[in-house]
Amino acid sequence: MELNKVKFVYFLGIGGIGMSAIARWFLKNGIQVSGYDKTPSTLTNTLSEEGINIHYEDDVRCIPQEILINRDSCIFIYTPAIPKDHLEKNFLLDQGIPLYKRSEILGWITEQIPTLAVAGTHGKTTTSSLLTHILKNANKNVTAFLGGITQNYGTNFLPNEGPEDIICVVEADEYDRSFLTLFPYAAAVTSTDADHLDIYGDDSSVKESFQLFVNQIQNEGYLIQKNGLGLKSSINQDSFGLENGNFHARNIRIENHRMVFDMVYPNGIISDIPMRIPGFHNIENALAASALAMQVGVSAEEIKEGIASFKGVKRRFEYHLESNEHVFIDDYAHHPTEITACLKSIKALYPNEKLTAIFQPHLFSRTKDFLEDFAESLTLADEVYLLDIYPARELPIPGINSELLLSKINHPNKQVISKKDFVQKMKIDKPKLLVTMGAGDIDTILGDIKNAIISL
Repeated sequence: MELNKVKFVYFLGIGGIGMSAIARWFLKNGIQVSGYDKTPSTLTNTLSEEGINIHYEDDVRCIPQEILINRDSCIFIYTPAIPKDHLEKNFLLDQGIPLYKRSEILGWITEQIPTLAVAGTHGKTTTSSLLTHILKNANKNVTAFLGGITQNYGTNFLPNEGPEDIICVVEADEYDRSFLTLFPYAAAVTSTDADHLDIYGDDSSVKESFQLFVNQIQNEGYLIQKNGLGLKSSINQDSFGLENGNFHARNIRIENHRMVFDMVYPNGIISDIPMRIPGFHNIENALAASALAMQVGVSAEEIKEGIASFKGVKRRFEYHLESNEHVFIDDYAHHPTEITACLKSIKALYPNEKLTAIFQPHLFSRTKDFLEDFAESLTLADEVYLLDIYPARELPIPGINSELLLSKINHPNKQVISKKDFVQKMKIDKPKLLVTMGAGDIDTILGDIKNAIISL
């Protein structure tokens, strides 16, 4: 369907971070948008305020009649997280209405626009958001579909300004092999660690999917991949890494709890780059973003300015308190590799402080697949709390729970706790250094935790 023929768009699962960006793109282009989501959230509330009609009951009667009457001028988009027995989904299928994944629509949108894609099981949200900011800072006409809310712009979607010389930035999602609908001009791959094994089955299938993605980069395009990943391509390419790769860092130091580094790249060195977002992993993200930015003509000085002024992404090493009395950081880390990177970075920034961590495991299958790795990564904290597993799209797996994970953590200071009880405990303990981690709904208590810590 051509864009000028689209009058309506209906979403099943509109509240997801990636789905909401697509919804906003259609809304910005004057198309009527509506949809379903399981529960209200800050993001769905914002979408409603922007003019999108959202309901939270799985009820066929909630689908606007105008859409069903004019189905030929409507695109129906769903997230793979929608369960198989979903009433609205099955009703639409029974009516012979085609349903499209977000990734298919994203591929359709970006067909005619030079696209820079960022893929990886970790790091893709921050890298694509930083890349977007570098391009905006360099006055490029960028539109971006991101997987997180950027602190600089307060959104996960940035519209282009006019039709000329558009550069599209896309966070390429490997879940359900969604990124295989994209054919970017250039791409970065930040990691290929095993994840989503409920979809892929094993580590080799994950790696194979990333190789297929790399194969789809345009012949005249460019690839930047983390050193050691070993993805094969005959196109122009570079590698990046903290210490090794065509793009790497040197002279990393910590000044006032912030990181400063020099970037070494094939054509020179960018010295004394200050980062507002801490973490060794974020230095690597900056290297990948810089390599892609250089491919579309951004200068070394513009890159340094962009990195220095990038405020980060919500729920990615986000400070909620930062004072001499208390530091409270929240992070989306939900995989052992991410937890390790987060905790090691905090320890490097605050080496003399006791680190309290609370983690909400995400998915029963992920907890089962990486049980020992989760346990090992969490031992980096000095004190560990676990919330119950957040199920998301899954039904419980017998015997897989936070108590089992707790038993595997080789640590004397550990406890399974409810959200309510943890907030109350923070009123008493008032830790000097706290990190909350997880991809579920732990973010719903961040304000309560902050208030508990600073309460008299």
